[in-house]
Amino acid sequence: MRFVVRFRDRIGVAQDILGALSTRGIYLMASEVDQQHVYLDAPGVTHVELPAVVDALRSVPDVLEVEEVDLLPGARQRLHLEAILSAMADPVLAVDAHGVVTAASGLAQSVAGGAALVGRPLRELLDDAALHEELLGARFRVPAREVIFGGESFLLDASPIVEAPGAADGAPAGGVITLHAARRLGKRMTAIQAFASEGGFDAIIGTSPPIRALKARAARVAAVEAPLLVRGETGTGKELVAHACHSAGPRRDAPFLALNCAALPESLAESELFGYAPGAFTGAHRSGKPGLLELANNGTIFLDEVGEMSPYLQAKLLRFLNDGRFRRVGGDRELSVDVRVISATHRDLEAMVAARAFREDLFYRLNVVNLEVPPLRERGDDILLLAHHFLETASAQVQRPTRRLTPAAGTALLTDPWPGNVRQLHNVVFRAVTTSDRALLDVADLELAGSRVAAGRPGAEGAPASLQEALDQYERSLLERLYPLHPSTRRLAAALKTSHNAMAVRLRKYGIPARPGAPRRER
Repeated sequence: MRFVVRFRDRIGVAQDILGALSTRGIYLMASEVDQQHVYLDAPGVTHVELPAVVDALRSVPDVLEVEEVDLLPGARQRLHLEAILSAMADPVLAVDAHGVVTAASGLAQSVAGGAALVGRPLRELLDDAALHEELLGARFRVPAREVIFGGESFLLDASPIVEAPGAADGAPAGGVITLHAARRLGKRMTAIQAFASEGGFDAIIGTSPPIRALKARAARVAAVEAPLLVRGETGTGKELVAHACHSAGPRRDAPFLALNCAALPESLAESELFGYAPGAFTGAHRSGKPGLLELANNGTIFLDEVGEMSPYLQAKLLRFLNDGRFRRVGGDRELSVDVRVISATHRDLEAMVAARAFREDLFYRLNVVNLEVPPLRERGDDILLLAHHFLETASAQVQRPTRRLTPAAGTALLTDPWPGNVRQLHNVVFRAVTTSDRALLDVADLELAGSRVAAGRPGAEGAPASLQEALDQYERSLLERLYPLHPSTRRLAAALKTSHNAMAVRLRKYGIPARPGAPRRER
């Protein structure tokens, strides 16, 4: 039976309460005292005896109330602590001021092979006497470092347990050791990246035939474990496609980590991808560092702009693709990971292979399955769809009402060549939303470089002689731009929301398409 006695504070009241139980010969397994409560665990007291015990306790001067409880506070705290430790996804050890383990999570016990951990010193568990002494000397305030625990590599993070935070010396009563697995760190790195393709290919906006064909092919290759090469012009969204393939594949719950091969010098790109051993180079962390390949184990590594990779890194990547093994920079221990490689480039790799600027054997290892991301100029049906999406996101980002486009602005977007593809369209829309105070964005707000509209400004070279000529030039330019995207009179009329007959007249007027005969008509 467990119960709590609430009393009016005075010297000796707790002793009187315990004495009242002692005179009745009641055995106490545990007792806890705080400022105005005494918690008692008397397993020998039955429900039949309880009223008499309660009366005896209430007879003690200054006792106010006696109630039955399910657990003593200390036991409840221990249960909650065990539940917290069990719920943690990383091994956790609590140690005393001498570095001896006082508590361990179930996962730490499992990684250690089920061996008992409580009572063992850290130097024995981590097989690193120097680290043990450094933790004690630095009072458990040391930078994160790589350690081996249970035969596995972890990143150790230590925090002191300070018994009296206000004490002058701040001496800790011990420390909490958290061991982060590389795969867990990779998942966290993936979680904080700004990807929107959690739903797979649904995040790729577009309904044009080229995009529908891309999604259909990507859905098939996403389930394949072979290396994937994503090709396309700059700004087409190759990384978004790569992440969508990862999200739709069997490795969706594992990390997706990216490395831009063009953004880093060779030495830094090598250490980022493969990691480095302790003391590998000047300025390196003395405990070493895992690379993206280790952090992405069981997941996906995305190599953007792989065509910019140096010949040395090409050779090292080829070795990894051959057998899944590699060495850290400056290391002598071979590591093995299971990673799917997705690479991307805007370069003509076949021409680079012919010019001996890219390894032929690496090209064939990367190009097992491939995807071609179409440029924006080939997916005219998606331009306004993307523009409206970017209008909503940009307006929300700057905390303004959602902007809309005038018909003229929409037409200007449709006729622009978009050399920078989707990235350029996003930038144009974002700039217009942030710099204009108008609810309706017009052509001038878009600031389209090289826009055909600018050719009609007074004083411009080749300016039309009259308003009608300007209108004819603009109409011809628009139809020449849109006809390849909607290659029939009826489809083009539907896209521009006009009649089939009116569109046929305009196409004949301007000789579109530019070949003998009337425009092709749908039956």
